Amino acid sequence: MITSEGGAGQSAGSAGSQARRAVRDRDLTRRDRLARLGFLVAALVPSGMLLFLAAEIIREAIPAFTFSGWGFFTGQIFSFGQLYAPTLTHHNGVVAPHGAAYGALPFMVGTLACSVIALAIAVPVSVGAVLALTERVPYRFQSGMSVFLEVLAGIPSVAYGLWGVLFFGPFMAAHVYPVLASVLGFIPLFRAPVGFGEGLLTASLVLAVMIVPIIAATTRELIRTVPILAKEGALALGMTPYETVKVVTLPYVRRGILAASLLGWARALGETMAVLMISGNLLDRLPVNIYGSFSTLAASIVDLLDSALTDATGMAVHALAALGCVLLIITIATNLGGRLIIRRASGGVPLPIGRGI
Repeated sequence: MITSEGGAGQSAGSAGSQARRAVRDRDLTRRDRLARLGFLVAALVPSGMLLFLAAEIIREAIPAFTFSGWGFFTGQIFSFGQLYAPTLTHHNGVVAPHGAAYGALPFMVGTLACSVIALAIAVPVSVGAVLALTERVPYRFQSGMSVFLEVLAGIPSVAYGLWGVLFFGPFMAAHVYPVLASVLGFIPLFRAPVGFGEGLLTASLVLAVMIVPIIAATTRELIRTVPILAKEGALALGMTPYETVKVVTLPYVRRGILAASLLGWARALGETMAVLMISGNLLDRLPVNIYGSFSTLAASIVDLLDSALTDATGMAVHALAALGCVLLIITIATNLGGRLIIRRASGGVPLPIGRGI
């Protein structure tokens, strides 16, 4: 009798524990489904935002593309026309103010030229600074010196622009550009400095300073992932520190450096205020040389927005949307091209970290 009661108690306890386990499993399953749904929504939000942004910009840009045709990409004149004149121009079924012309070639060339020059300057400086910081500076001083990179990243772009206009540009025009022209004057792009420091080279140098922290911070974290045993083995084989960096460290993180450069390039393509303040804001012509005034897509959109809002036909706003669409296309194209380069350099593996030695 005692045994049967004990067995019944054990059966009841086992059934209760199974019921509690089933309820807990149902709760965990419900939480897993909710978590999966939340993660899916979070993953789709960036893609949805990009598609929505691209769709709206393209919709606003279609009238300007229709009005100008392929001339939008090849024309050098960008003008809203006579906004307050009663006469209108009809072209390709689109109405615009009289004398309107929308050519984005100078802005496209200025955007690409400025960003490429800035990237060409910033990448060697960033990688060299990080290698010196991580390989040569004692560890106890690295944190303090890294603060300077973080401070550079936190300075507003308008402060960079003000510094470039008031000090850096005039200094370069007075002391550096004449020497550069005298040494490299046999190259047409480096002849005859013009202006008071505003222009393509000044804007590119300031932009390089702005993207150095992005590339350097990413490269620093990548270099810290290099296995210490690989570097110590290279040194034990008789390699100098320079050879160790060349043979071990840089090959290990080469794809990461490409990815960091891609981040810096994306930052350079979209920079607005600093470039607007230093570029000289030349709308209708290509820069005459590397010192000449120019303008970029992003800077022109900001500079012309107030005037565009006064156009009763709305074509000026459509034209600025078309500039934004071109900038979006260039940015996406450069990102996809950079990813393709990284994939090919890594043998098809999409990870940003190198395969090692």
